[in-house]
Amino acid sequence: MLLGSSSLAIASSRSRIFSAAAAAASRRHSLAPASCSSSSQALQCRDSRMVGSPVLPARRSFCSRRSSASADFAENGRESPDGGIHLILGPMFAGKTTVLLQRIQAEADAGRRVALVKSDKDTRYGLGCIVSHSGKKMHCAAVASLSDFKSHKPELYAQAEIIGIDEAQFFDDLLSFCQSAADWDGKTLIVAGLDGDFLRQRFGSALDLVPLADSVTKLSSRCEICGRAAAFTFRKTDDRRKEVIGGADIYMPVCRKHYVNGQFAMEAARSVVLESHSPQRDPCSSSPERKLAIG
Repeated sequence: MLLGSSSLAIASSRSRIFSAAAAAASRRHSLAPASCSSSSQALQCRDSRMVGSPVLPARRSFCSRRSSASADFAENGRESPDGGIHLILGPMFAGKTTVLLQRIQAEADAGRRVALVKSDKDTRYGLGCIVSHSGKKMHCAAVASLSDFKSHKPELYAQAEIIGIDEAQFFDDLLSFCQSAADWDGKTLIVAGLDGDFLRQRFGSALDLVPLADSVTKLSSRCEICGRAAAFTFRKTDDRRKEVIGGADIYMPVCRKHYVNGQFAMEAARSVVLESHSPQRDPCSSSPERKLAIG
């Protein structure tokens, strides 16, 4: 009898444990989403909640943050403006203006609206046109600064798709104008100018455009002395000012060898000139010491 009572107690205890476990399982099942009818589906639902929650508002990309200048393009169903900067650099007589005019003419022939700008400091061939050393000529706007071109000729600036800039080294606002025109107004700029002066030092801000440029063309000329490729401009006069506008009467293209030799020759010539202008002592006159020695 005692053994039978013990067996009944153990069986009753196991029954309560199984009932508690079943109740716990039932509660867990009731907490799962109704759509997850199986353990595998419940796992999928859990993973989907981890990936998709919380849902954050989509962040706009850099390209979608358009400026007000390019908003008109989007409103009219057109793409955002796609401008560019193309540099043509080199010494004098390298054909920079010729290449500039050829590119502008090609764009005009392709049906694109073009405009040409030059500094009003360059009066060699008149203010109303750009003339290359080879004789090619095109009409242009001559301005003191590029900001003047934009403000004084707003219609021409607004309509132009391609803007050519000649003698770029003379514009103090070259960098700011080109960056704004290309980045925000969708203009394609073709910029021609000197990269160095007669001392082989930077001239203007054309070199500051190199990091912003889509392309850079470095032209060379022919050395006027030996005929080899010439990368430098030699000034034939003794004028040391940075800006001296002139042509073949003042400048000539030279190679490295003849630039260095020419500078030596110019320094020697200056020394001779300075010595010739210094007070000359009479070779027949004697110093007081010499007179005493003679006497």
